[in-house]
Amino acid sequence: MRFTPALLERLDGSFHHLKTPLINAPAAQRDPAVIETVSAMLSDIGRRGMNAVLDYARRLDRYEGGDIELTTAQIASSGDRLAPDLRAAIELGSERTKAFAAEQRGRLTDFETELVPGLATGVRYVPVSRVGAYLPAGRFPLTASAFMTVGVAKAAGVPTVIACTPPQPDGGANDAVVYAAHLSGVDRVFVLGGVQALAAMAYGLLGDLPVDMLVGAGNAYVAEAKRQLFGTVAIDLLAGPSEVAVLSDDSADPEIVAADLLGQAEHGPNSPAALVTTSHEHGQAVIAAVERQLETLATEPIAGPAWRDYGTVTVAADRETAVALMDDLAPEHLEVITTDDDWYHDHLRNYGSIFLGPWSTVAYSDKGMAGTNHVLPTAGGAKHSAGLSVSRFVKPLTYQRISRAATPALAEAVQTISDSEGMAAHSATATMRLATYAE
Repeated sequence: MRFTPALLERLDGSFHHLKTPLINAPAAQRDPAVIETVSAMLSDIGRRGMNAVLDYARRLDRYEGGDIELTTAQIASSGDRLAPDLRAAIELGSERTKAFAAEQRGRLTDFETELVPGLATGVRYVPVSRVGAYLPAGRFPLTASAFMTVGVAKAAGVPTVIACTPPQPDGGANDAVVYAAHLSGVDRVFVLGGVQALAAMAYGLLGDLPVDMLVGAGNAYVAEAKRQLFGTVAIDLLAGPSEVAVLSDDSADPEIVAADLLGQAEHGPNSPAALVTTSHEHGQAVIAAVERQLETLATEPIAGPAWRDYGTVTVAADRETAVALMDDLAPEHLEVITTDDDWYHDHLRNYGSIFLGPWSTVAYSDKGMAGTNHVLPTAGGAKHSAGLSVSRFVKPLTYQRISRAATPALAEAVQTISDSEGMAAHSATATMRLATYAE
């Protein structure tokens, strides 16, 4: 996350920085070496098919032969191997994410309207047929990812959802990830990771037709594979490192703000965390709290570099400046902890998802407990795009039904425009109806 130089110039004098990042460039998601590697892998898989997929699985996933697909019984029994409290938490997250997605789907309703007598137009919301979900399970298994991808696709009415998840050191799947997928309604699960997993789903190499859409987070190679496969399939979005931004004033507890900044910084050493505050003293207190908490944080080797290299603290002169700065960052996750939360909610426009008040935290959504989707735009993408939801899995298909009575006005206008453009065939499709159907 970086401020736009033009905005900083316009706001000059109404803000100051307490902490700037050591690395000013955004975390690279388009490393030329990554691009070249992914391109070569996709080309190889496109040429050699499943043989290439399994070759990469042996080299990158420690695949040693055997069936890469989990049986129905293996999927269903995955929860039996979990601690009871973890199993209960996964069940709660699945239930809440499904409930929120169902509410969204219920508001996407088909409609028909008669614009003028004889001209009926409408929309039907039709789900895509096949979705492939990538479920990360690397350094940090993202258990709730299945809720957001598989579960939301199913809530949208997608008939077939398959999933790929990378193997663990023992060669098997992560039981918590698989159980989350099971509760979410997954149809098939494959123990397959990385670029080869996305290519196998996109090219229809897993004993099924190619998927229509790929969803789910992953590392730089997964993101690049999705980018290069876009067009062959649809994708949810191109996400970079996880981001968090907090907008707070001196009413906020510095320890809570610091904890929430570090809560996302621990996703990876290139995960940006930003604070915009209207209080100089509060900003200094948060910086001190972050440094204190890092001393005892188990994930300090990850969160520490992320904060050092990409963390920012900026003091705004007033709330209007704070909004301008935050909308320019357009963070993936935005927390607001102020005495004016409702005002900020009304005025902020650019964010993936917003968390209002001191009792809200990004982690509630990350783990599926808030019900909202955590697949969100990063790197300023929130300026033009929203996160994943049921609406992404359905196509709003329009239709028209036109009567004889409505035809003359339509045909004559189309003839006039078509003739002015020199498009004789367009004109004829309209005028021939006047001659043919008038009899």
